[in-house]
Amino acid sequence: MIRSLLDTDLYKFTMMQAVLHRYPAAQVRYRFRCRSPGVDLARHIDTVSDAIDALCALRFTPDELEWLRGLRFIKPDFVDFLGLFRLDRRHVRLERSDDEQGGLSLVVEGPWLHTILFEVPLLAIVSEAWSVGEHGPADEAEGLRRLQAKVDRIDAAVGYEDCRITDFGTRRRYSQAWQDRLVPRLAELLGPKFAGTSNVDIARRHGLVPQGTMAHEWLQAHQALGPRLRDSQKAAFEAWAQEYRGDLGIALTDVIGLEAFLRDFDLYFCKLFDGMRHDSGDPFEWGERMLAHLEAMRIDPRTRTLVFSDGLDVEQVMRLYARFRGRCRTSFGIGTNLTNDTGPKALQIVLKMVACNGQPVAKLSDSPGKTMVDDEGYLRYLRQVFEVAQPAADRGDAPL
Repeated sequence: MIRSLLDTDLYKFTMMQAVLHRYPAAQVRYRFRCRSPGVDLARHIDTVSDAIDALCALRFTPDELEWLRGLRFIKPDFVDFLGLFRLDRRHVRLERSDDEQGGLSLVVEGPWLHTILFEVPLLAIVSEAWSVGEHGPADEAEGLRRLQAKVDRIDAAVGYEDCRITDFGTRRRYSQAWQDRLVPRLAELLGPKFAGTSNVDIARRHGLVPQGTMAHEWLQAHQALGPRLRDSQKAAFEAWAQEYRGDLGIALTDVIGLEAFLRDFDLYFCKLFDGMRHDSGDPFEWGERMLAHLEAMRIDPRTRTLVFSDGLDVEQVMRLYARFRGRCRTSFGIGTNLTNDTGPKALQIVLKMVACNGQPVAKLSDSPGKTMVDDEGYLRYLRQVFEVAQPAADRGDAPL
């Protein structure tokens, strides 16, 4: 299922490099969650376990390391480190869930530097074990038919010449073989409208642009690593800016909710970063709030990029592009609706950081049901510190 350690999202490497340079001793824990109800994942546990063993046997090849060395933002010492790197199975605990019928308990725990690359391939393994195990190999004819319909929809519309779409679909893909078949075809069909792929292996082998900056875990970890909890977002953005010195300047906005982000993302950060990424909550409302915030900070929104990446399909992309066209730069990351759209319904699965250096960390999502935490008391404290009200739809939810 995983044939290369590059078969992951670019932002895992950009964050990993920053961890190597800034927090090499940090200890973390990630926990798996399946949001799809009534799914019997446990029946595929042996397939998942065997694939994890195979993943941990992989090493970076000289050609892969040389390609990474050619990326402008990757530093030589990080590539040298990757030349010695391996994923260690002892950091992964996979069991049948005691709390959920047919569920899987999947926990990754250990040094952040040595566990950060587990998330995406583990999710891709679970997704493929389920998809292929339940439905057989991807129906390529149907998948390509659906892909062509999406491309035709965009091509037929007037005024979408500058619309840019990126593949963000590795973690919930139908299978490795299907994503590897689909992405080059998508690039061919979309032409200049295709911005690249988050999958580093596919980008390398097919001559595409790898795309990605930071993920939720970067900001979550700073809840334990920062100077104080209230300043954790600002500490995370500051550390990122120091690491990349103006490169990879897209800030993630929904780790503690949009209101908390806007309070922290002041004029300094508005000038320092090139744009912001949306990953939960209403994207239209978010976009309007971001443009208003930039204008309040005396920043011309047309000089900044809004990246949309939450559950997008082509129709949503077109609506968002129509709303914000000419008002700012836009980019759209489509995941599951590209790489797992061949007929069967895709799983909704995540593997999120829930602890760092022995302390709980959390993501306070702007979408009901996406909040993840191990410690309900910490969640209440986090809301209090950042003055974030608990959404009515989340009240009564048990901690993860």
